[in-house]
Amino acid sequence: MQLDLTGRHALVGGASQGIGRATAVELAKLGANVTLLARSGEALREVADNLPRVHEGQAHAWHAVDMLDTSRLLGVAAEVVIHSPVHILINNTGGPPGGAAHTAEAAAFEAAFRQHVLAAQALVQATLPGMREAQFGRIVNIISTSVKEPIPGLGVSNTVRAAMAGWAKTLSGEVAANGITVNNVLPGYTRTGRLDGLLATQSASTGKSVDELARGMLASVPAGRFAEPEEVAAVATFLCTPAAGYVNGVSIAVDGGRTRALS
Repeated sequence: MQLDLTGRHALVGGASQGIGRATAVELAKLGANVTLLARSGEALREVADNLPRVHEGQAHAWHAVDMLDTSRLLGVAAEVVIHSPVHILINNTGGPPGGAAHTAEAAAFEAAFRQHVLAAQALVQATLPGMREAQFGRIVNIISTSVKEPIPGLGVSNTVRAAMAGWAKTLSGEVAANGITVNNVLPGYTRTGRLDGLLATQSASTGKSVDELARGMLASVPAGRFAEPEEVAAVATFLCTPAAGYVNGVSIAVDGGRTRALS
């Protein structure tokens, strides 16, 4: 099985923590040069300094940028590809705040759309020329199982994640002939800061303890536990390898069997 990514350049969003950080580590283990994106420069520097280097010449870099700042993001992406074409793009960023869809302000939908869909579009447009020239590209979007089953209490997130899935499926058909694949990874309940924040918010609004809410979540997971970020990252990283070259336009749930949908 061909898993080697030596000589490939990966651009990873949300890489300062959680699934993004874990994915950056796994890509580096397979030999990729990794450039990290997130808001916190201090955190990114620490991650970059500690990424694996498995061969001579392997190098990693980072850029602090807010995915909401589309103009700044376009500038950063242009700078990255000037130095080295990108072959692997991991679209990953923080999820919108919780709450019902019918009570959300229009501004919340607009911000979420910009942070997710417009940010991903900007990064794709910057990196696609290099992928086409190499006749090799991997675009992996870290989204949510809500594209298969909407999650109660995440109205804005459910909406924008579905938009991301539709965008990705459309894109997958447009670029496949150039050796480029576009796929989605759908994390279930995963031990990240995002999960901690959702549990804290729900606890404050319901009066239930975090432990009680966590037990309620796990009752819906056949595996009976939360995922570790590394488990989600392993699936995302496999989709970036040569071995996954014929996997295109799919959404893969990594959720311990929680999603009941057949496809």
